[in-house]
Parts: sequence; structure tokens; C-alpha cells
Amino acid sequence: MNQQYSFATPVIPPRSVTDASAVPPSGVGALWWFPPVVNDRAARTTAMLVVGLSVVTVATSVGGWDAVAVVLNALLFGGFVLRVLAGPRFDPFGQLSVRWLARAVFGEPVMTAGAPKRFAQGIGVVFSGAALVLRLVGWPVAADVVLLALVVAASLEGFAGFCLGCRIFSWLQDRGVVSPDVRSDCAVR
Repeated sequence: MNQQYSFATPVIPPRSVTDASAVPPSGVGALWWFPPVVNDRAARTTAMLVVGLSVVTVATSVGGWDAVAVVLNALLFGGFVLRVLAGPRFDPFGQLSVRWLARAVFGEPVMTAGAPKRFAQGIGVVFSGAALVLRLVGWPVAADVVLLALVVAASLEGFAGFCLGCRIFSWLQDRGVVSPDVRSDCAVR
């Protein structure tokens, strides 16, 4: 038996459709269902789009266009909220990534666990929301600093394939904060 070893990102097969969590619920619950397995490459391209929007938001803020920065920051926050609630289903960045960009930039999909990616999106909600609140109360410099921290984390994901939120998820799982039953295989790469 000849086995070849590779340092490439492992391809994790999606769960069987017989697994109840892999099948979206019916009715209204289907609107806010998050998939248990996601395309890692789509997550990376979405992170690249987040970097772009965050940098433009900071640039407009530094340029003195505070109202534009508030709108862009609100769009950034809204996108994170949509991705946490329902994955890429309702989010424009998620749809661009899933339908076109991921394949164009990276090629074939690489499936990975959804829970750590959802957790990472939740961290994005916190950072973009904090930046929006800081911007609305008149502290644009503090808001820009928070967004620059988000740019660093999203850049690691998008350009280097290192999901900081996934690593935190794995760390929390190792300490018993997150149930060991939750699939977190993207966090162990």
C-alpha cells in the first residue's frame, strides 16, 4: 500500500445527509440555519472582502468623511450579523464568495467545520459593532483602531489561511468551554 503524505490543506468531506444537523430545518427555522460544513475557501475570500471594506471605512474616516464611514461601518457590521445568523445565504459578500470568487481565486472547494467559522464571524460582529458604537459616540480614532485589529485578523484568514477565531474556538474547546461534541476540525490545521 503506497500512501502519499501532503502538507496541503486536508479536504474534509461533508457530513452525511442522514445527519440531522446537515439538513436545514423546515419552515421559518430554515431562514436562520447555519450549515455544519462550509467551504473554507469561500470563508477566505469573504475575509478578503472584509479587509477591503474595513480599509475603505478607515480611509474615509481618516479623510474626514465621517458620515460615509458610519454607513460603511454599519454595512460591515450588518454583513457579520447576517453571516452569523445564516451563513452566506443572505450576505452579499458571502454570496459573491460562494458563487464566484472562491473558485476563481482558490479553485475547488475545501470543506471544513462550520461551528468555528461561525464563531469567528461572531468575533467580527463584536469588533465591527464596537467600532460602529465608538464611531457613533464621536470617537472615530478608537473606532479605526478596532477596525484595524479586525483587518489584521481578517487578513490572516484571507491571505494566509490562518483563522484566528478558529484557533480561539479550539482553545476554548480544549478548556471545556465549548462542548467536545462540536465539530471543530478546521481549528486543528
